[in-house]
Amino acid sequence: MNAARQFIAVYGATGHTGQFVVQEAQRRGLPVVAVGRSAARLDETMPPAVSRRIAELDDPVSLDKAFAGCAVVINCAGPFLDTAAPVALAALRAGCHYIDVTAEQASAQASLADFDAPARAAHRVVIPAAGFYGGLADLLASAQASDGDIDEITVAIALDRWWPTAGTRKTGERNTVPRMVVTNGRLAPLAPSVEVPDWVFSAPLGTQAMVELPFSEVITLAHHLKVGAIRSLLNRSALADIRDASTPPPTATDDSGRSAQRFELAVRLVQDGVTRTAGVRGQDIYAVTAPIVVETARRLLAPSYRRSGALALAEAVDPVDLLGSLHGPALNVFGDALPG
Repeated sequence: MNAARQFIAVYGATGHTGQFVVQEAQRRGLPVVAVGRSAARLDETMPPAVSRRIAELDDPVSLDKAFAGCAVVINCAGPFLDTAAPVALAALRAGCHYIDVTAEQASAQASLADFDAPARAAHRVVIPAAGFYGGLADLLASAQASDGDIDEITVAIALDRWWPTAGTRKTGERNTVPRMVVTNGRLAPLAPSVEVPDWVFSAPLGTQAMVELPFSEVITLAHHLKVGAIRSLLNRSALADIRDASTPPPTATDDSGRSAQRFELAVRLVQDGVTRTAGVRGQDIYAVTAPIVVETARRLLAPSYRRSGALALAEAVDPVDLLGSLHGPALNVFGDALPG
């Protein structure tokens, strides 16, 4: 990548997750351009040193201008069923790699199907679902897997509370398509009223009652791994939080803006009769998305990077290497996903 084109454009920079991404890019010394729809909102939320550009989703010319001279576009603005296509196409027109953080299965599936050929033609990558949902499970499963068929993958997520952002609420209202799992090696609609056993997480989460609720990780895993069955579970209390209209949005409890929410995401993989489990523990699912996508962008910026096409996160970058860079006080990686 040309040294003159090292800027990362963050679309949806003024949103809750977008602000974390801009902050993380700054912390790592990467030049960043904040892109939003409102100049006033950009001035209100962005540090003075951050460059700002205005772009409307339905105005391709403004998107082209916003991404001009950049190398990577990170899309943090949901619902991604509405934003992914126009932002990804504008990114490719501008000669940029594209990353988004969708939890929406239909959006991730469409991006992988629709943008592979355009991304290859542009010699760039399109990576949907690279955040907490989608990306982390893909990294953890891929780091554990060996060559060949995989019998099953189970993703289990527990949140001590789910304080949803306005964007999460809006996405939930928009995302009404049937959820998908993998059965007999194929994507299939989730069967209604599927009972699942409790899952034992580490303290303080402990034993949690679970419900099958697949997010975008089912799509990313199925895209590049040959798996007989993939299911994704969420603890029932977190689902109750997000279904309750009175649950408040997240409130900052430290200088970085993170909420007090604690989470654990575990991936259990069965292959050749061997069961492996790995996972991550941390604070604030929205905040933890930022280091994942910024570390990914940093790898795409490397002059030696040569991959192209629409790829799941663990196809686009080395999963063990990326997990190793994320492991630390803010995100604890445990189990069979890291060497040693």
